[in-house]
Amino acid sequence: MLIHEDKRSSILSSSHVYKKVEIVGSSPNSIEEAIQNALDECGKSLRNMEWFEVVETRGHIVDGKVGHYQVSLKIGFRIGKD
Repeated sequence: MLIHEDKRSSILSSSHVYKKVEIVGSSPNSIEEAIQNALDECGKSLRNMEWFEVVETRGHIVDGKVGHYQVSLKIGFRIGKD
């Protein structure tokens, strides 16, 4: 997910307070699915998620092939008033 620079500026320059958490998502199929899995699961307990940063991409090897992808993300979410 890419945020247009103008949109990102308006999100980050508003009078809100944000917090970041770091999580790891995984998928046997793709990096994109690993990211989406992480966002889906985190969205069950966090409200007001605004952005994510990919911190690290790695994978698990099984018999010389990709077993699954692992993606470390920092997820930014707004805290305080909705």
